[in-house]
Amino acid sequence: MTAPIWTKKDLLGIAELSDSEIRTILSTAESFSEVAERPVKKVPTLRGKTVVNLFFEPSTRTRVSFEIAAQRLSADIVNFSTEGSSQSKGETLTDTAKNIASMFPDFVVVRHRHVGVPAMLARELKAAVVNAGDGSHEHPTQALLDALTIRRHKGSIQGLTVAMVGDITHSRVARSNIHLLTRLGARVRVAGPRTMVPADIAALGVEVHYALEPAIRDADVVMMLRLQLERQSRFLFPSLGEYARLFGLTLDRLELAKPDAIVLHPGPMNRGVEIASDVADGPRSVILDQVGQGVAVRMAVLYLLAAARGGQIA
Repeated sequence: MTAPIWTKKDLLGIAELSDSEIRTILSTAESFSEVAERPVKKVPTLRGKTVVNLFFEPSTRTRVSFEIAAQRLSADIVNFSTEGSSQSKGETLTDTAKNIASMFPDFVVVRHRHVGVPAMLARELKAAVVNAGDGSHEHPTQALLDALTIRRHKGSIQGLTVAMVGDITHSRVARSNIHLLTRLGARVRVAGPRTMVPADIAALGVEVHYALEPAIRDADVVMMLRLQLERQSRFLFPSLGEYARLFGLTLDRLELAKPDAIVLHPGPMNRGVEIASDVADGPRSVILDQVGQGVAVRMAVLYLLAAARGGQIA
């Protein structure tokens, strides 16, 4: 594969990418999708490179997806957990970063509950840094895999109506998706309780609704978001039952969307709260496809960052 033009050292957010850079990642990911179908799911692209997964928050899909992506590119992987680490013993994040730098990794994938940590590490480290989610700021690879999933099912993002429903305020997935989908020509609607929708969110070019039904009516894509209870300083809704009654996606409500509408969810799902099981497991759900496309997107990101570093990539 000939490396596309790519110059960025790090991937910190969608907001900082140009339209052409977004399309470059998506097209590169498309080319990596077929690796999953091979008998031997491995290419020598990053042989001899080291990827450090630095996760300060719990994660299953994102961490494992980055692990598999690195393995399929033949990179070595080191998983760093905060449990029992020097961070838990009082070491500062800066000192942790300096210690990691002294081991000369090629890539550092970081997830942290505080906004800006990936950007700080990018300034401190020569390694390429990938933001795997920082607070309620951004989660760029999730938005990219969502876009790739939509594009594979719909052919194009231009002109689609995409409804995002849930805890918009605390969702880094929502922010990254808003930046990406509006830039690629989608009409984006957001919906949730008033306590979970930022007052200034319309400034990002989205339609704002405080009820589920008008948001998903005639939508091409319905993206349900997880309630971010761990980020809420106080409970922002009377009860989970009340939330499900007003904002949970059921088969009956899904009938308001277009007949060929697809349903996404970044996971983990709270079944019976944000989404009914018969929707999550139904024929219009592409939730498991999202997970699969995540590996291809993360392979593409690592590949492009390696190209920017001038590494010898196959």
